[in-house]
Amino acid sequence: MKYVIIIPDGCADEPQQEFSGKTPLQVAQTPVMDGIALEGLVGQASNVPVHLAPGSAVANMSLLGYDPEEHFTGRAPLEAAAQGIDLAPTDWAIRCNLVTIEKQIMRDFTADHISSDEAVELLNTAQKELRTGSVSMDRLEFKPGVSYRNLLIYRGSDNPSPFTEETTATPPHDLTDKSVADDFPCGPGSDLLTDIMGQTVDLFAKHPVNVERARQGKLPATNVWLWGLGRMPKLAPFADVYGKTGAMITAVDLLRGLAALIGWQRVEVDGATGYTDTDYAAKGLAAIETLPHVDVVCVHVEATDEASHEGDGPAKVKALEEIDRHIVGPVWQALRSQGEYRILVTPDHPTPLRTKTHSHGMVPFCSCGVGVSADSSTTYDELSAQQSSLAFDPGWRLMEFFLN
Repeated sequence: MKYVIIIPDGCADEPQQEFSGKTPLQVAQTPVMDGIALEGLVGQASNVPVHLAPGSAVANMSLLGYDPEEHFTGRAPLEAAAQGIDLAPTDWAIRCNLVTIEKQIMRDFTADHISSDEAVELLNTAQKELRTGSVSMDRLEFKPGVSYRNLLIYRGSDNPSPFTEETTATPPHDLTDKSVADDFPCGPGSDLLTDIMGQTVDLFAKHPVNVERARQGKLPATNVWLWGLGRMPKLAPFADVYGKTGAMITAVDLLRGLAALIGWQRVEVDGATGYTDTDYAAKGLAAIETLPHVDVVCVHVEATDEASHEGDGPAKVKALEEIDRHIVGPVWQALRSQGEYRILVTPDHPTPLRTKTHSHGMVPFCSCGVGVSADSSTTYDELSAQQSSLAFDPGWRLMEFFLN
């Protein structure tokens, strides 16, 4: 039996005035997803417990079958795992966005999708020039990632960490077009984080990277924004918990990190960008090529979530159509030709265009294949899922249902 999970990140949404009261899923032309619903079933799952922030890290941990209330420690440690960064029990990983803030407004949480090379230059400057009074810079290390997505590592060694589970920080994508004045880090160690963020404003102001970006008409990276901190979680291997091997196809480090921690292979795809310009067809082909080697193949696509963060309804619809045409369609066809299978299509969390950020709530899923009893559904969307009696809350229990 082969299993495929396809995650159109953040695709669940609300009815939109620009779509005559329909959601992006309802208005998008997705005949393959609708075909899965028609042949199989549709249901709902709630992947984020109400007392946890509705981030992709929590939601995808749940979607992969692990209880976030037991295992979630923060987003940054998952990204550290993706980069192969070892964290001792006293070490903390901190997510480090390069952002654009103007007049205390979060203009762009991606710094206008700054390039990875530019990010390296800026973070190298921060590493060399920052001066922190409470903690030696020998304990702090910037780790460049991809584009605006980077890390800051705190090495605890024999010294007590300034941070605790009570330290909080707001994800910058939750602040798009909003004031940041009341959303700086809070709790133990927050003074250190705020100091670093403030110092980078001066370090980056006339940096050659930003001078060149201004010449090209691009937004500057005004400073770093620190959030998502935590220590490394302990996750049992997926093969031990569910008896299946797996592989992850994604352009996003937190999914790579989850895959590493649960013992899945990670399949890198040329042209996978983690944005709306990703190579959908290449990801679909990679999934098909990976099928013979593992039991479960998971394809994560960030494009729908990125479109939501930008409040771009047409881009979200187009991304859904590309996923349906170039990933779900070819993969489902390959599954049917190779033998017994099950396929599951589900987002991790809602990301409403209205708010441009993640939210709690049910997300729709559709599934078909061997042993999946068909219901009366004919389309895959939020309304169809709401009419189903099949619901998983907590959402992490959906994985056991899907596999067994």
